[in-house]
Amino acid sequence: MAAGDPYVEGARVWIPDCAEVWRVAEITRGYKEGDTTLHLRLEDGSALAYPIEFQLPPLCNPDCLSGADDLVALSYLHEPAVLHSLRRRFLEANAIYTYCGIILVSINPYKPLPIYEEEVIYAYSGHEMGDMDPHIFALAEEAYKQMVRFGKNQSLIISGESGAGKTVSAKYAMRYFTTIGGCVGDSSMEEKVLASSPIMEAFGNAKTTRNDNSSRFGKYIEIGFSQAHVTGATIKTYLLEKSRVTFQAKAERNYHIFYQLCASATLPELQGLGLRGAESFHYTCQGSAAPSTNDAADLDSTRHAFSLLGVPEADQLELFSILAAILHLGNVVVRGRDRRGDGCFVEPADEALGLFCALLGVEASQVMRWLCHRKLVTAGETYLKPLSRQQALDSRDALAKHMYGQVFRWMVSRVNRALRSLEGHHTSIGILDIYGFEMFELNSFEQFCINYANEKLQQLFNLHVFKLEQEEYVAEEIPWVFIDFCDNQPCIELIEGRLGILDLLNEECKMPQGNDGSWAQKLYQTHVGSSHFQKPKRPTDAFVVCHFAGKVEYQCDGFVEKNRDAVPEELVGLLRASKSALLTELFLEEGDGPVSLQSRRSSGPRMAGRPRRRSLPSSQKNKKSTASQFTASLKRLMEMLGSTTSHYVRCIKPNDGKQPFVFDSRRAVEQLRACGVLETIRISASGYPSRWTYQDFLERYRALVSKEELRGADEKQICSLALERLLQDPGKYQCGKSKVFFRAGQVARLEELRSRRLRVACVLLQRHLRGWLARRRFARARAAAVCLQRHARGMLARRFARMLRRTRAAVTLQKTLRMVLARRSFLRTRQAVITIQAFARGMFARRLYQQMVWHQKAVVIQAAVRGWLARTRYTRLRGAVIYLQCCYRRVRARRELRRLRLEARSVEHYKQLHKGMEIKVIQLQCRLDEQAQEKQRLVEQLSVVNTAHAEEVQRLRAEMQQLREDAARDAQVQQLQEQLAELERHRAKSCLGQEVEELKQRLAEVEAMKLQLGEEKDALIQRVLEQSQDLEEQHQRAARESQGLLQELEEERARYQSLVQEYARLEQGYENLRDEVAFQRQSTLRRSPSSESFPGSESSYLSSMSTAPSRDDSDQQAEGLEERWQLVPEGPQPSGEVLLNGNVGQDPFEKAYLLLLKQLSAANEELARTREELRRSKAAVEPEEKKPLDFLKRRNLAEMLGLGRSPEKGAVDDDLKHAYDAAQVANRLLASQLREEKQQHEEEVEGLHLDICSLKQLSQQQAALIQDLQRHQGQEGLQHQVLRLREENWELTQKLEKRERTMLKLQKQLRVYAKQIQELTVKREATGPVQELSASAVVLSRSLPVPSLAGPSQAMLAWRMEDEGRIIKAIITDYKPQSSPGALPDLPAYILFLCFRHADHCRDEPRARLLLDAAINAIKRVMKKHSDDFDVVALWLANTCRLLNCLRQYSQDKSYSQGNTTRQNEHRLQNVDPQSSCCSLGALAVQLYQQLIRTAEKRLKPMIVAAMLESEPIQGLSSSCPPGHRRSSGAPAHTLPELLQQLGSFHAALGRHGLSPSVGHQALRQLLFLISGTTLNYLLLRKDTCSWSRGIQLRYNISQLEQWLRAEGLQQSGACEVLEPLVQAAQLLQVKKVTEEDAGALCSLCTVLSPQQPFPVHGPHHLLQVVKILRAYTPAAGLEERISPSFISSVEKRLQAQYGGESSQLLVDTSHLFPVNLPFTPSPLHLDELRIPDALNLAFLIRL
Repeated sequence: MAAGDPYVEGARVWIPDCAEVWRVAEITRGYKEGDTTLHLRLEDGSALAYPIEFQLPPLCNPDCLSGADDLVALSYLHEPAVLHSLRRRFLEANAIYTYCGIILVSINPYKPLPIYEEEVIYAYSGHEMGDMDPHIFALAEEAYKQMVRFGKNQSLIISGESGAGKTVSAKYAMRYFTTIGGCVGDSSMEEKVLASSPIMEAFGNAKTTRNDNSSRFGKYIEIGFSQAHVTGATIKTYLLEKSRVTFQAKAERNYHIFYQLCASATLPELQGLGLRGAESFHYTCQGSAAPSTNDAADLDSTRHAFSLLGVPEADQLELFSILAAILHLGNVVVRGRDRRGDGCFVEPADEALGLFCALLGVEASQVMRWLCHRKLVTAGETYLKPLSRQQALDSRDALAKHMYGQVFRWMVSRVNRALRSLEGHHTSIGILDIYGFEMFELNSFEQFCINYANEKLQQLFNLHVFKLEQEEYVAEEIPWVFIDFCDNQPCIELIEGRLGILDLLNEECKMPQGNDGSWAQKLYQTHVGSSHFQKPKRPTDAFVVCHFAGKVEYQCDGFVEKNRDAVPEELVGLLRASKSALLTELFLEEGDGPVSLQSRRSSGPRMAGRPRRRSLPSSQKNKKSTASQFTASLKRLMEMLGSTTSHYVRCIKPNDGKQPFVFDSRRAVEQLRACGVLETIRISASGYPSRWTYQDFLERYRALVSKEELRGADEKQICSLALERLLQDPGKYQCGKSKVFFRAGQVARLEELRSRRLRVACVLLQRHLRGWLARRRFARARAAAVCLQRHARGMLARRFARMLRRTRAAVTLQKTLRMVLARRSFLRTRQAVITIQAFARGMFARRLYQQMVWHQKAVVIQAAVRGWLARTRYTRLRGAVIYLQCCYRRVRARRELRRLRLEARSVEHYKQLHKGMEIKVIQLQCRLDEQAQEKQRLVEQLSVVNTAHAEEVQRLRAEMQQLREDAARDAQVQQLQEQLAELERHRAKSCLGQEVEELKQRLAEVEAMKLQLGEEKDALIQRVLEQSQDLEEQHQRAARESQGLLQELEEERARYQSLVQEYARLEQGYENLRDEVAFQRQSTLRRSPSSESFPGSESSYLSSMSTAPSRDDSDQQAEGLEERWQLVPEGPQPSGEVLLNGNVGQDPFEKAYLLLLKQLSAANEELARTREELRRSKAAVEPEEKKPLDFLKRRNLAEMLGLGRSPEKGAVDDDLKHAYDAAQVANRLLASQLREEKQQHEEEVEGLHLDICSLKQLSQQQAALIQDLQRHQGQEGLQHQVLRLREENWELTQKLEKRERTMLKLQKQLRVYAKQIQELTVKREATGPVQELSASAVVLSRSLPVPSLAGPSQAMLAWRMEDEGRIIKAIITDYKPQSSPGALPDLPAYILFLCFRHADHCRDEPRARLLLDAAINAIKRVMKKHSDDFDVVALWLANTCRLLNCLRQYSQDKSYSQGNTTRQNEHRLQNVDPQSSCCSLGALAVQLYQQLIRTAEKRLKPMIVAAMLESEPIQGLSSSCPPGHRRSSGAPAHTLPELLQQLGSFHAALGRHGLSPSVGHQALRQLLFLISGTTLNYLLLRKDTCSWSRGIQLRYNISQLEQWLRAEGLQQSGACEVLEPLVQAAQLLQVKKVTEEDAGALCSLCTVLSPQQPFPVHGPHHLLQVVKILRAYTPAAGLEERISPSFISSVEKRLQAQYGGESSQLLVDTSHLFPVNLPFTPSPLHLDELRIPDALNLAFLIRL
């Protein structure tokens, strides 16, 4: 390919521009060799004829390469390409870091970015540099990893001009190392290393015109590591700018510490320093710069940092006194004696001078003298030379600078002393924060030294880059050709060589009359012929040095004086004699500065007397110049950097206005040229800059490979064949062992070929697609025409058939109509005849009916009249008879009454009342006679009545005869009847009228009442609606309050669980300390036979430890030992008393029984005596035994056992004791606080439950009120009746159940008694006396005979106190589920609860508490031993939850026992309250749950990124990824099926161990939150993952996760919600991102993208994440356009208007744990049905 081939029509090139440095232009006419001009079209459309003088303009890279993470990956490597890539990344993607080979380019954004959180640190930890986006953490991780792997020291060289961000980058690198490396030994070393930064900034940083916090010195921070952990640090400083102490330019400030002291002058401890505002001091008011920070708060940070580094408060105040003295020294006024200026003086009453002397403890008169005079020593005489006013001011300023320099040195030494590690370090990482290349309008000695240091660093950098390039070529076996690069060794020789600039400067400083002018002349004479030295055209004392970054003109004024750095010896001597100890230490540590040695003779007066001969101090004779010191320190620095592996950070300042994300191309190019980035590009471009692995090359350019080439043996052969055909020139590329290397521009050529091939393929696809579309369109048109014809013909046929049907229908209608009309006429006539007949017949019938009615009414009237007459007569007769009877009976009664009164007055009557039964019989006989007489009287009366009746009948017959005789008067009677009927009708009419009126009135009243009821109904309905609205509002308010209460409950639960986690951490620390103490003490034991008796088993030691807190109650436990070991106190004991009291002295079995009782009583007495002796022996140490484990404080284990002790371990043991005591006290305090928090939490939870219950009751009452208002009144009584009956039934049921339980209990006791008596009888008959005695002894030793298994079970396991360790060892320490196949997964929990029930049955609450405490401690030890075993953690989490639920289910709390069966209620706890045990178990369950999550996270974290982002289940999409990004080669370590398999194993383990499904769902939700958060974090930190193809892969992977959740039945567990942010991120990568409508749709789509809280929330995090993804989005080359900055700004504004606020957090906090809720799940198992396998070796437990 010819040289001019790339310059074809349509190609883009870079041309120089005065404003933008470089600008893009498009070639409009292809270039041919020999053309003198190049025809271009600019971006604004204007044409340009670009003249070609020496070379063609540089070509532009393809769009897919611009913005690459590594600038070396660009196809065309030159200055405009680098500048354009940096500008695009900085402005469009807001990416401030970019790789340039081994250099990390950092651009200062002048705005805080959320990319430095701790989550970002851990995200970069453990990854290669190419795996993540460029970052300072990636470079720090690379250095840390190389140090750990190869054990070689590393260094980070951070350079750049002032304001570029060097100090901030160094601080972030330090924070990364201290966070990842951690600390060993001194736990505060990390804080100390970080605390050194604010101190160094306060004393060494100042505000300049370019930077508000500019470092005015260079520093090298060496962080020491031992076994990959931070052990200490050392700080070395270079070239402090001391001139700033006495002079500041406009808009600049002095060092920060001075302004901090002035801002805090009102503090009580600083009152005596005489400080005022900064504007009151000459040394702080020259620049007149406004403060940019809070100086008072910064002083607090500085003092806090001093305290962390161990500087006492007194030393700090003394240091502040010296700094205040420097400020007062600047305010000392020096006055001239005369106009000629030959002498000067200081007023004795000068306030500033007095404060200076008072603060430093020196004499004011001496200071006044030596400020204005100088001592000259000759061979034999000493003179005092008066100084001019200007010389005195210079002397004052020199003293101030020297004092501050000594203060700075002392401060650095104290910092190093605090950061120094006693153990030393094996490896180290150095961070060099040094000034960059400086070129100002006026450049002096400081700029010369800075540029000299940068020349040395650039030389080291060039050699390092060249070496890396050579190693790369050699490793890949590429033919090596020497690459010529710019060597700046001649410039360095000009500066530091023999007779160089520095050598001549030092020589001039040694001359008595040396000055800047004579030194400049020497430079002109010596180096005028050098290519790197030039003399300026202006006649000034200046010179020009041609540095690697450009020409710099230096002003010679001040070089000699600054290089001498002279300080008056007399003033230094005064400071040495100061009363301040710190000041004396400052000037005696490393000697004084150089003293001005002007041995010139003076015309001043000679001092009186002959002075003694004095020799000059050694510090004056041996003092090196500033240049010599700087050269030596720079040489040592170069040697140190040369011995390390260097990593480079080049900081760029984008603009001088400190505006956020504003890029000034001219300033950026200047810094790129000065910092060596372009030199790196040039070196790389001279070789093979573009390098691709064979796999990446094939994935990207597979479209260019032919079928024949794909048949190659391996990837290398395929790539070789393809490149041989495509590039044709072997010199344009080289095939290495694992990579293919390209010359500059070849990747662009391949990209062009690929785009052409893809364009041809697209055209082919479009041609076939368009043909297929045309054929389909024709087929559709033809089918449509045929269809139209078919429908038209059908329409015509249907129209003809419709006409025929209409004709036939018309004939039919006519026929039918005529028939209807005729029929209608006939029917009308017939109906009229029938109507006439009906009316006639009706009239006749009505007449006949009327006659019959009148006749019937007459008969009825007659019957009624006659009946009335007969009833009247009968009533009159009956009344007369009754009246006669009453009169007669009244007469008889009066007679009887008189007779009875007479009898009652007689004495005989009283006698007859007291007679016997004979008188009663007589009385009854008399009464019978009287009744017979009465009957006779009644018969007589009846005969009289019959006679009267017969007479009445006769009279009536006579009247009837008379009536018959009056038949003639029938006409009159008829007339009377008619009148009577008329009267009746009239009366009826009047009655009906009255009734109608009454009905109308009633109807009106009813209507009125109806209206009133309607109004009442409307009012009632309105009230109901209002009440319903009120109820709805109350419901909503209650719902909101309940939601708030639930949220507060969740927060409280989260705080509680965090406290539990903190408690677990402290407890773990306590365990570690205890283990360390035990190890230290065991190491001091001597090997002897007596040590074998020490309890060696873990279970015995731990059981003794668990029982230690109960030793203070040992006496009471010993006295009640027999009662506590009784298995059933109220059961067997009464039966034993019956046996004893039965037949005493008759049965030999009973005699043996009594004998054993006597032996037992004797043994008890012996035990009592032994106990008394034990109590007396313990009396002396009883106070110490009340404190658990106190023997660790007073004596070690070896002393207690009588063994020897190593004297070398004494000090270590004492330290361990004190550490253990402190940890124990802290644990106790934390435990008490935890208990208080638990109690408060439980009270709050109970209060919330009560509030919720009251709200529920209120809502139920309101609903019942509404129903009652709508219900009939009669139903209310029925409902109350039903409720009353239900209550009565419930009370009766409770009474019945209570009686049944009482009856069952009595029956059970009766059966037990009967069975025991039967067993005793059988044993007595079956065995002899000896066997009976042994059996009785066994029975008495156990206090109870073993009950038969055939009897009813009491669901408990009897155990003894000494069996506690065996129980814990069997079911916890040594428990293995595999050893008991078929057993319940939570069998240990059931066994512990059965043992707990036995302690409850025996009313032994301390024993129950000790058992549970021992179990909890044993579980914690098992967890500590198997903390990484998921199955073990899940097993004991399930058992802890089961034990907790059993304690709740069988407690007295009815809310937990509602679902219990009758058998389960019989097993409820009666004596021990399990509330405190439930709290302990709940805390343990939370700890186990958190340990479970941590264990699962350890397994999942290495798999998440590879499975979710790097694996490619959809093949073929990776080729669309843009080139130029660093990617790790090889297949991903894990795939999505492996991740799903791991999740499935977790879920199966949780189900296998019987964990509650609710807890399992919460655990899986937490794990999916980890997957979602980690994936989203890496998506935000890796630009190569933000593409359309990666979005498709990610969405497919998420769908696989969702499908797995549905397959496992976990879609309702809340796990899908935590995946929603990741789903929206994947959708964000796939949606269209061009127009404003797309921006609105995007904002409405991404609603829960930020899962910063337990649930996704909206807010500023949302804004950061969406904008970050949009800025990092990489479009597919040739298929998509880049997202415009205007679109991103529109989305940002929309989101900010929608959510508002700002945030500094970008990533998801994956360490967040959702509060776990442990639900109550009752056990359906009956305790008496539990089966214990024999493999557990629990035969010593007795089943009751």
